[in-house]
Amino acid sequence: MKTGHGREKLLRALCAGPIPPGVLAYDGDTAIGWSSVSPRSSYHRLVHSRVIPVIDDQPVWSVICFVVRPGHRRKGVASALLTGVVDFARAKGAAILEGYPADNAGARLSSTFAYTGTRSLFERAGFTKVSDTTSKTGGVPRVVMRRALGGG
Repeated sequence: MKTGHGREKLLRALCAGPIPPGVLAYDGDTAIGWSSVSPRSSYHRLVHSRVIPVIDDQPVWSVICFVVRPGHRRKGVASALLTGVVDFARAKGAAILEGYPADNAGARLSSTFAYTGTRSLFERAGFTKVSDTTSKTGGVPRVVMRRALGGG
């Protein structure tokens, strides 16, 4: 894992590439949230994951995480980010978008573990559960959610 200046250089290179590594949410000129999204094949750890299954051989894009600044949480920023992710992935030609959220059954999830999003967040955005996983976040099981985008 790169640290310090090496990480900054890597991130700048990713942002300058043909597919930026995610989308930002703004409040005026201030970035208040970020969500990663890219083709699943670009996430080395996900490609080789033993806990989050590959569903089929379809080329999918993956929503990995959400980051929302303190003071802006529980105000719909993650929902806005997911809407932006869907629009971004579709514009880049993705046909299927996947997420791996916590299936917390409506229970409050600590912000420490909410980075994956929740099943209800993805359901509200038109995603459907397609599989269980053996992955957990904060002791809560994660599921595979999908949404067809009509791209590709």
